[in-house]
Amino acid sequence: MHVNSYFKTKCTNICTVIIACVQVVTLKIHIPVKKTRKICTHKMTIFFIVVNEFCERFSYYGMRAVLVLYFKYFLKWDDDFATTIYHTFVALCYLTPILGAIVADSWLGKFKTIVYLSIVYALGQVVMAVSAIHDITDANRDGTPDNMGFHIALSMVGLLLIALGTGGIKPCVAAFGGDQFADDQEKQRSTFFSIFYLSINAGSLLSTIITPMLRAQECGIHSQQKCYPLAFGVPAALMVVALIVFIIGSGMYNKTAPQGNILVKVCKCIGFAIKNRYRHRSSQYPKRVHWMDWAEEKYDKLLIAQVKMVLKVLFLYIPLPMFWALFDQQGSRWTLQATTMDGNFGALVIQPDQMQTVNPILILILVPIMDSVIYPLISKCKLNFTPLKRMTVGMFFAALAFVAAALVQMQIDVRKPPSKTHSYYNITTSLCSNWCFSCYVSAHFKIVNDAGVECIYSQELGFGSSYTLLILPNFTFGEYCHQGIKQVLDIEPNTFHMAWQIPQYFLMTAGEVVFSVTGLEFSYSQAPSNMKSVLQAGWLLTVAVGNIIVLIVAEAAKLPDQWAEYILFASLLVLVCIIFAIMAYFYTYTDPAKIEAEFSRNEPEDKKRKSLEMSRKDSLEQSKERRESSDSSSDEDECKQTKI
Repeated sequence: MHVNSYFKTKCTNICTVIIACVQVVTLKIHIPVKKTRKICTHKMTIFFIVVNEFCERFSYYGMRAVLVLYFKYFLKWDDDFATTIYHTFVALCYLTPILGAIVADSWLGKFKTIVYLSIVYALGQVVMAVSAIHDITDANRDGTPDNMGFHIALSMVGLLLIALGTGGIKPCVAAFGGDQFADDQEKQRSTFFSIFYLSINAGSLLSTIITPMLRAQECGIHSQQKCYPLAFGVPAALMVVALIVFIIGSGMYNKTAPQGNILVKVCKCIGFAIKNRYRHRSSQYPKRVHWMDWAEEKYDKLLIAQVKMVLKVLFLYIPLPMFWALFDQQGSRWTLQATTMDGNFGALVIQPDQMQTVNPILILILVPIMDSVIYPLISKCKLNFTPLKRMTVGMFFAALAFVAAALVQMQIDVRKPPSKTHSYYNITTSLCSNWCFSCYVSAHFKIVNDAGVECIYSQELGFGSSYTLLILPNFTFGEYCHQGIKQVLDIEPNTFHMAWQIPQYFLMTAGEVVFSVTGLEFSYSQAPSNMKSVLQAGWLLTVAVGNIIVLIVAEAAKLPDQWAEYILFASLLVLVCIIFAIMAYFYTYTDPAKIEAEFSRNEPEDKKRKSLEMSRKDSLEQSKERRESSDSSSDEDECKQTKI
């Protein structure tokens, strides 16, 4: 496999600088402990965890950046099916965190869960890289796999392993890093999380730039093709590095034992309330204020109050998946749209999958602008721009982004006539029996006869163009052999530039900043102290459901034009946005800490009251027993007298 040496050196330097920066920032964390050895150990554990996260995010986003193009151009799937499988994979990646959290908190603990699932993760990445090697089944060495089913099977196995691995460790790594700090080290813990999320953004940004460039390289044993094995292989190598780095720090970590999963406890409490309510559904039983109050027979009132707060927020989550249904199409539909556009930026040629880097770049720009300029300005205007109102605006921005995408698609369709129903390269039958014809990606075509004489024909190919090359009957080998070849233009090169996608990326990123960042902040503020992970699981679940919505629409709608599908998604989100705005209008903000404090103050009184009730109950039972004993003695005396 051939990789440009300049590019390789550049990538190495970038990664070195990032790791060095992370290390420098990490060393600035002051840990107030007495022994120097403990200070160094603490810094090293932070370093191991941060580097692990950087490598893992590089691995995931790098593989995902080229995935839909791999489906289309290597596995030869159509756009709809490629989109379906892509979003199925993303949905699985956001469903498995629930499983990972339960396993870590209930059985294995965070450390073992991360290690075991990272092994599964790395194995999945390796399988994906192997599945992209076309030479494995290319027996006739024509550049096309002879057994595509083998490659598809390997790809599906690899994606399942990756979904289990990346989703399973997602809720564990950040929490495990937080476990390395004592309760009185809140400032240090906050600094760690800042570095931790910096590593996530750095890994995702670099990977979406680098892996498309790796994919664009030519590699192969018998024939040179787009280098998907390298594009998947580098993320696989980074995942192996992430695993090794994490294991190296094993002896230094503070490993907390599993203490039971609050998510399981919440589910059990809800299940008992539903079951108990169904059991007492008769009208003879008095109604209770809230249906969760039917759990009072088994669970304490504080837990029930906390579950009520969680359910109140989860109810607001119901419309949210529609936002993610549009957001995650940046990696599928929008990337496929970019393949039909002109990516020439002067001397620089942008790959279709590299357009995804616009999103993280804009995030780095828009987040500080929103926090430092937009929100303070709105506040000065005396506007009550609550978190739920911000989320509503974010959803509206996402809908506008898809309207912009539809307008771009219309322009593409106008400039691009429908393709003809014939193969790209036609060769007359008489020539087929004697000559071998092979096409190289570099647009140089070689014609070889049985004697080994060659004719090289060069062809300029533009973005999205389609040609039919005809070898004419008067073709002869020699200096002017190209005169015996005729080219027929089927589809003109793309003339609509990729830069026109920037407005839709800007609108979507603005929507993400207002919606996603605000949503996480809102969820955290409205969640009870011990159930923030439950709402985090619910938030991730909305992402999974959003990707499932894409599957349903892509398969069920079957619209003839892609722009019509974009308008359909935009319309659905506007409708959901209106519903969410109505729900938000009737939502009452709560202070979980205040509610929990009230229950804590009332808890001693409740215990005292329950203790008095139990004592009174015991006294009544004892009096009853004495009375029954007295009655029994009287009966015995009467029997004796009767016998006498």
